[in-house]
Amino acid sequence: MISEKKQIFLDVLLADDDIDDRSFFEKALKEISILTHLVTVNNGEELMNYLANNLEFLPDVVFLDLSMPRKTGYECLIEIKEDEKLKNIPVVMFSTSFTHGIDLEQSLMSTLSNIGAQDYIRKPSDFEQLKQVIKQALLKIIEQGELKNKDKKVD
Repeated sequence: MISEKKQIFLDVLLADDDIDDRSFFEKALKEISILTHLVTVNNGEELMNYLANNLEFLPDVVFLDLSMPRKTGYECLIEIKEDEKLKNIPVVMFSTSFTHGIDLEQSLMSTLSNIGAQDYIRKPSDFEQLKQVIKQALLKIIEQGELKNKDKKVD
């Protein structure tokens, strides 16, 4: 497990069409013990435009809502993982509770993983749980050493 004494600074990009979910995510991120800078976009089209226009300053991780207008998270994940300049960005799929049954959700998780998603997280309704799932996802990325700039450590 990574020592929390040696902080790492992460650039986080959140793509989510729900303003309340973006607000809760931002508040949760501020309360966890990992130093971050957050950028948010409102839909998949904005996400892909943002990435295309910021190739020199790509995020360390993208939290990507599965269900968005204009371009779904699923479509964005495929585009990101097929793009040579973007494919190494860890993507955490972030979605509201899946209501079609556990078997379909497991199938969805498997499909997203096969495309290249780092993780799949259900958005919890409880704020403390939200902080924990975000922190766990970020720690997993840090521990797996998937940061684009390994020199971003802050002592």
